[in-house]
Amino acid sequence: MKPDRVDPALTTRADFARLPADVVAAAAKLPTATLHEAGGKIGALPSAIKPVDPGMRCAGSALTVHSPPGDNLWLHRALEIARPGDVMVVFAQGAYEHGYWGEIMGTMAQVRGLGGLVIDGGVRDGVLLAEMGFPVFSRGLCIRGTGKDYGATGWIGHPILVGEITVHAGDLIVGDRDGVVVVPQARAADVVTASERREAEEAAILNRLRAGETTMAVYGFK
Repeated sequence: MKPDRVDPALTTRADFARLPADVVAAAAKLPTATLHEAGGKIGALPSAIKPVDPGMRCAGSALTVHSPPGDNLWLHRALEIARPGDVMVVFAQGAYEHGYWGEIMGTMAQVRGLGGLVIDGGVRDGVLLAEMGFPVFSRGLCIRGTGKDYGATGWIGHPILVGEITVHAGDLIVGDRDGVVVVPQARAADVVTASERREAEEAAILNRLRAGETTMAVYGFK
């Protein structure tokens, strides 16, 4: 029989290591596609997860949340322990057709300095979220309400699976108009450096193309 209440402290990790600020700042300037490619084609979250507003970007350490389906109580709990710069990443067990997040939660997150939200599910208040400018990446907009089951178990700060990608607390999360990429924390600094190098190489390629060369010649295709 399910208990009336579950103690969230039993499944919450708030003290995981975060990324250095300089790594996050450098990553924030890079395209998600470049980080994905430079890391060895890693960490691309499902393409259905896109920013609520096309101009939104986010970068930060992952605060992972495994939420019961159709319930956003654990997202509220995660907001209480979040640190400035964290990007909340939410798995809701494949229950996409709910609005887990809206103006109220976005306002609290913004005041507390969070770096953004990435959710494998729906959100609501799309116009207001866009006006606020708090970065939200979701599968789309949905007005269907959520519950708050105090007897349901969730997890905060533990690994979650988003699409085919396992996200660990503290991993680097970067989102832009193209999508969201996850880089393992241990590799983040190296992948950022490789991405910066790739961007410089591609800038040189663009100059060659503008000078009249072809992609077949530039890349040495047969």
